[in-house]
Amino acid sequence: MTKVRKTTLLIVSTILVLATVLAGCSSDKKNQPSPSPSSNATNTPGNTPSEEPPSDVWEFGSEPLEFSMYGHYNWYDVPAWDSTVAGRWLKENKQLNIVPISAGGNPEQKLSTMIASKSLPDVMWMDRGADVERLRVAGQLVAFDDYLDKYPNLKTWMGKDLNLLRSEDGKLYQFPNWYTGRANGNAGYVINKKIYDELGQPKLETTDDLYNYLVAVKAKYGDTVVPFDPDLAKDSQGLGVLYTAFKENASYTHLHANVRAVPQGDKLTSLFTDPTFREAQKYIAKLYREKLITQDAFTQTRDQIEERIMQGRVAVFAGANPTVTAMNAHQEMVKQDPNSGYFMIWPIHKEGLDKNKIFPGTYTALGWNVNVITKNAKDPEKIFAFLDWYTGPEGQSLLFFGPEGKNWKGFDADGHPIFTDDYDAEEVLELQKAHDPIMWNGNTGYIDPAKMKFESKLPPAEQNWAARYQSEITWPTQSNATEFINLVPQPDSELGIVKQRVDDIYTQAYAQSVMAKDDAEVDSILDKAEKDAQAAGYSELLEWRTVEWKKNLEILSQ
Repeated sequence: MTKVRKTTLLIVSTILVLATVLAGCSSDKKNQPSPSPSSNATNTPGNTPSEEPPSDVWEFGSEPLEFSMYGHYNWYDVPAWDSTVAGRWLKENKQLNIVPISAGGNPEQKLSTMIASKSLPDVMWMDRGADVERLRVAGQLVAFDDYLDKYPNLKTWMGKDLNLLRSEDGKLYQFPNWYTGRANGNAGYVINKKIYDELGQPKLETTDDLYNYLVAVKAKYGDTVVPFDPDLAKDSQGLGVLYTAFKENASYTHLHANVRAVPQGDKLTSLFTDPTFREAQKYIAKLYREKLITQDAFTQTRDQIEERIMQGRVAVFAGANPTVTAMNAHQEMVKQDPNSGYFMIWPIHKEGLDKNKIFPGTYTALGWNVNVITKNAKDPEKIFAFLDWYTGPEGQSLLFFGPEGKNWKGFDADGHPIFTDDYDAEEVLELQKAHDPIMWNGNTGYIDPAKMKFESKLPPAEQNWAARYQSEITWPTQSNATEFINLVPQPDSELGIVKQRVDDIYTQAYAQSVMAKDDAEVDSILDKAEKDAQAAGYSELLEWRTVEWKKNLEILSQ
């Protein structure tokens, strides 16, 4: 899954918003993996480790624990701890109180102020990368290495992939969110059912099929319906998934700001000269010229997109995380008309390619963002003990299904909650939505099969909309992009400045190529982008990223 995040996420993805709405993710029922931890893990959930735990382990809930928490985002603030069911339960039953620290809508300024005044919060929820390293280099973070064996949930579930989170000094400072050893993600194509039915349910598998379908939509409905609506095109979403239709195993991650490169042999090479990228841009430009794509794709807001989806005025909706919006719209539309709503299709592919090797979205073992504990914390080990409990079966079951007793009681042999006869699906969905802002260290590998153990027993029509299509469509068609993490140089370094220049060149060239008048102009725009990027130092950035990429491959091969 890519980082989303945007309105709530887990976005996202993200990376994640849907993960929270649907109990994270699910698996392909035809080939459902075991709900056990990563193959790298040392223990299995529901079983007691063979070794006795160290004698100095602190038991979460045995005494009061209070700490401050801060979210390093302009769209997010840690909610009041008493405002959620889980928060109230943890306060009453585990003596835990979390004090929110607000970013005030300006996280960069807030962080600088906190560093200067030596008033960092105890825990910070933030993206991996520059700001984490800034704090580490300044000696402000607590390393977790001494805690991993004493509180083993994270180590159990993530296994050796934890090494990908280690800093240059070899130590671990980051507790990940939505980490996983199994496929997840929500990228793909959503289809308006009523429009599809009225057009005779034509074949919709290849890029030619898609083009013909969009032409038919425009011919029948004119300006009352948007044939193809991409989710946030300015971030390559929606249009970016079409890139993956033109080559087997092409990765959406190649377009991402943290990569902007395509593997060729043992090197990462220019995206601007990539034949697949150029072919995709020419196809997209054709759709745009013929007004088969919304003409305000690069300026529209999410609210505008969601309004059209809710009104049923979009024939095809695509993006890195379209499922939350589509699910909400589907639920409302079918109340008025049972024959309306939305469904998802297997990813579009170019004629002649293997449809099972087309991956419109990606995920990584590290998931989305991370939690760090600062040296301002009075009880860092106790905080880690809570985070480890929170990411384990008890914590994840509390967040997704509520306190034990109503919807679930006890755990089965696999360590998953046993659902009761009183299980209330609507209540559970509302709990998951309400708990989304406090899902700080989600364990995708645990919660996916736990949720789907219940959903899979229901008839398809009764399953949660998004859970159904995650199981049938999205998870089987997301690729593992873990090898491409940690390819971002420090922003204030020479290469960091190069990256920003290349990103600016890409952003401009991407939009211009979509709006090109013909194929020749697409090539001309991308030729110029390549020239400008090379002048800005793109080759040096690619060389550095190749070295870091190979380091990832080495770690993953161990």
